[in-house]
Amino acid sequence: MKVEEEQDLKQSNKMNYSFEKIPYHEDDRAQRYLDVFKNIGPGQINISYVNSTKHIVAWHKHNIQTDYWVCIKGSFKVGLATYEDGAEFEYLSDRNPRVLKIPPGIYHGYKALEPGSILMYYLTEKYNPEDEFRVNPGEFNEIWQAENK
Repeated sequence: MKVEEEQDLKQSNKMNYSFEKIPYHEDDRAQRYLDVFKNIGPGQINISYVNSTKHIVAWHKHNIQTDYWVCIKGSFKVGLATYEDGAEFEYLSDRNPRVLKIPPGIYHGYKALEPGSILMYYLTEKYNPEDEFRVNPGEFNEIWQAENK
């Protein structure tokens, strides 16, 4: 058998299985696998590995897309906001597994509370920069720091 270099798509000659390379993006906020299962439907699944607890990844909203977020490891402080209602916070944790549904029109963002936290999110649409509307942290007079209790 001939040894092949790694390709974006690799398929078995005998059986109906295949490998696809997962797009990867890294910046100072997180390491991300993008569109993990690109052929299963109209949307996409992304995974963010967040090593820093200092960065706030916020704010943006969509007018078409719905997001579904689940914490795979660690914990996140999640901000949800509209201009009408202001900002509120929820928490996602691997110790309290649940899925957060974020419908269109709600600004959202997060801050990891533990180094090495992992967020998996399903987007009902493929990434479309024309459906992403951003504002800066502080736009809703929110406080991202954890309370000192």
